[in-house]
Amino acid sequence: MNKPSPAIVAQGAVRRLPRLALLLFCIAYAVPGLVGRAPWKSADMASFGYMLEMARGNTPWMDPMLVGLRPEADGLLPYWLGALAIQGLGSWLAPATAARMPFFALMALAMAASWYAVYFLARQPRAQPVAFAFGGEAQPSDYARAIADGGLLALIACLGLAQLGHEITTSLAQLCFTALAFYGVAAQGHRRWLPEVAILVGLCGLALSGAPSLAVLFGLGSALLHALAGSDEGSDGRRRAVGAMVIATLAAIALASALDLWRWRVLLPQDAGSKDWRTLSRLLVWFTWPAWPLVLWTLWRWRFQIFTRSVNLHLALPLWFVLVTLTATLTTRPADRALLLALPALATLAAFALPTLQRSVAALIDWFTLLFFTSCGAVIWVVWIAMQTGFPKQPAANVLRQAPGFDAVFSLPVFLVALAATLVWAWLVQWRVGRHRAAIWKSMVLPAGGAALCWLLLMTLWMPLLDFVRGYTVVVRNVSAAVGTPDCIQEMGLSREQIAAFQYHGGFKILSNPHQARCPWLLVNPDPRLGLPEQVNKNQWQLQATIRRPSDKGDDVVLFRRTKT
Repeated sequence: MNKPSPAIVAQGAVRRLPRLALLLFCIAYAVPGLVGRAPWKSADMASFGYMLEMARGNTPWMDPMLVGLRPEADGLLPYWLGALAIQGLGSWLAPATAARMPFFALMALAMAASWYAVYFLARQPRAQPVAFAFGGEAQPSDYARAIADGGLLALIACLGLAQLGHEITTSLAQLCFTALAFYGVAAQGHRRWLPEVAILVGLCGLALSGAPSLAVLFGLGSALLHALAGSDEGSDGRRRAVGAMVIATLAAIALASALDLWRWRVLLPQDAGSKDWRTLSRLLVWFTWPAWPLVLWTLWRWRFQIFTRSVNLHLALPLWFVLVTLTATLTTRPADRALLLALPALATLAAFALPTLQRSVAALIDWFTLLFFTSCGAVIWVVWIAMQTGFPKQPAANVLRQAPGFDAVFSLPVFLVALAATLVWAWLVQWRVGRHRAAIWKSMVLPAGGAALCWLLLMTLWMPLLDFVRGYTVVVRNVSAAVGTPDCIQEMGLSREQIAAFQYHGGFKILSNPHQARCPWLLVNPDPRLGLPEQVNKNQWQLQATIRRPSDKGDDVVLFRRTKT
């Protein structure tokens, strides 16, 4: 016997969040960090380096290389997108900005697909609220729209989305295609053709972005869940839905096999001890905040709907996506980039907690969010004021110690944008604590608004500082001052991101093979534990300088000049 739905929602509680406000909110979150900054350390800089090499025709598109090094992150499609954007937009945009344009589209598509996935799952008959004896319960479409609004706000509120969702890496591409596949399996039975196209594009896109195993698990698992779904959940189109998922999965398998994209990334059991489980626990807590407490609440309040004779798709599908990505998080590296793919499904489960929240729980979420994000915003403002004026003295001293040589510059447009965002946050807080009609998405307004506020403040007030400490312009500038404009520079031990930075910011021709050319200069990235490599011949190379990166001693480079020809 099926238990009644735990959602008791009146029509007045599903009023619509204005579409223009939601659209502007998404733009205000997605744009900062994707434009107006230099490529940052690690994967962001390295990915851009491969895109630039492909766009310039210096490496094959089917096997991209950067000075003889293949990408650490598997997948070809993200590099293709960035390279095509550089070729198409590079005449009127800086290459770094042009490369980000398709990734802005991927971020927007991930948000849209997540909203529609939640919407169609909330349209499932068993996801609907309890019918009142005398009417007045929420109408199905209005209820689904309100749940979808809450789901999208929950996605934006997740702290882990901020940085990884604004980098031009395979991770953002995988997030987008995961959301597309999730939408496709959620919308089966509600739309014709578009869900099938979304599944095909999502699973094949995942394969091309370096995650073919996840594509197979998502596709086959979703097909099985649809096959086991109850008769009231689109039984007429179940065979077609299952067939579409199986065909899309086979297409992803064929594509990955043809392009040799299969890689073994799973840690074997004997290697599991090498993982820091405490670090993983902390990652799970902060990366998925504030979705995970709401997910636990959903699992508790909807527990009688989970364990039934037939599958309830509005719970089973997001649970499957979460379980697959959590398994990948625990068994692959880097863990945070695997966990990123769980956010659309986690936000979906969090959204189904909203119609069951007690008033005291909703108030606790609001007050905690208000205190947390207001404090974070205040810290960002205080440190910015200290950078501009030297007062308060302690924050100013901390900035000088962490970023020696940084010189803050005042920008009126940046200040006005940050001030406007802060005033909007104040208005949002006033609206939330004021007297207004209830809406089931209201508990997600402050978490999403606070996350967007702090990210926007960081990407405006702190952008020069972050570019200084996370970019490579300072190191490249110092090397350029020492070497001038040589024909080439030989490298030894440089990371992919360092090579990309020297080629982009400095315009240097970096070579790793000493037999290709006899370069007058040598750049070495020494191992902090072992020092300089033995291959550095002291009779052939003379030490010129050690170029230090202001915020990371592990990124120091040692410059040598050739003494023997």
